[in-house]
Amino acid sequence: MINKVTCKNGVRVVLENIPTVRSVAIGIWIGTGSRFEPKELNGVSHFLEHMFFKGTDKRNAKEIAESFDSIGGQVNAFTSKEYTCYYAKVLDDHADYALDVLSDMFFNSQFDALELAKEKNVVHEEIKMYEDTPDDIVHDILSQASYGDHELAMPILGTEETLKGFSGDTLREYMQTHYTPDNIVISIAGNVDASFMDKVERAFEHWETPSDKPKVDAPTFHPGHIARKKETEQAHLCLGYAGLPFGTDDIYSLIVMNNVLGGSMSSRLFQEVREEQGLAYSVFSYHSAYQDSGLLTIYAGTAQNQLDRLYDTIQNTLNEFKREGITTKELQNCKEQLKGNLMLSLESTNSRMSRNGKNELLLNQHRTLDDIIKNIENVDHDKVNNMVQSMFTDDFSSSLISPNGTFPVGMKK
Repeated sequence: MINKVTCKNGVRVVLENIPTVRSVAIGIWIGTGSRFEPKELNGVSHFLEHMFFKGTDKRNAKEIAESFDSIGGQVNAFTSKEYTCYYAKVLDDHADYALDVLSDMFFNSQFDALELAKEKNVVHEEIKMYEDTPDDIVHDILSQASYGDHELAMPILGTEETLKGFSGDTLREYMQTHYTPDNIVISIAGNVDASFMDKVERAFEHWETPSDKPKVDAPTFHPGHIARKKETEQAHLCLGYAGLPFGTDDIYSLIVMNNVLGGSMSSRLFQEVREEQGLAYSVFSYHSAYQDSGLLTIYAGTAQNQLDRLYDTIQNTLNEFKREGITTKELQNCKEQLKGNLMLSLESTNSRMSRNGKNELLLNQHRTLDDIIKNIENVDHDKVNNMVQSMFTDDFSSSLISPNGTFPVGMKK
């Protein structure tokens, strides 16, 4: 059972008591990410995430790290396009201590000028490292091809140019606008009871910041194509198709369809591209859901001289899927796999904390396990086949990183 309380200032607290474990995961979820950044501040959400670990009024950067190492705990953070999360996982005996350190980081980070300059260099290196991994950055390029000038096309890390302009005042001003009580969810999962919510309330209820979160425009999917010439050992290709927003009823049909297409080792793309044709080591598909749009991505990497054949094989696989539809065996196997993955994920307090935090932040509701399983079971042949027919059209986007920067011959652009 998930307990929920809303503080007087608007901060939402959700707690799932799991008495059978000895750990507690605590996450501070903020409804902001690269999508909500002005273009000149692209990357500020991610940089702010870094600076939260660089020292408070009471603890320097080393002491923050030692705070969790000394109790055998873990602390980390991540930034996405639509949300940011700071989280810790500790033994249940140390839950109060973890809350104290996390709230100290959240409210009292100093953004010291010296630490800020050092961390800028760290993020510069992170950006360079990302540029050196074409199988990663080709997905960012696909976002640019799919969303054009929209904020969803911007990279989460930002750019070396935007990073130069960040200062302590920049971070504080961004927090004033985006880190507001009504835009915050505190999610807890593990061996603590509902009384722990009172401690969270006391830590966050004093915080009063006017809410003036900027409105965002819904994106339009663009069937754009971007190729980059780069000296790489492989050609890295992504194809993108307009998907569905987070929380849409049809999302379960899409999840089943994606799993059959390229979401597992038994999927059609894996079996045909890798096992039958031997064209790629890595080939898969996945769906990214946002609050008002979605993007289904197909990725594969192969030798430059095999790119045309790879593209043709992917298209042939899609055409066969459209022509023949999902089989009864695929549908049943996929449902069992999805239910199994769901059950296994619930064994982790981190996973439960993340699931509850994201659901509260983005949907403001929580589906029970029985509800989710029912939705999976309700997916049938017609729903999946209709999804396949409507999604895989000639209106797709693509991105490519390869030694010659040339798209496959058979690709219609």
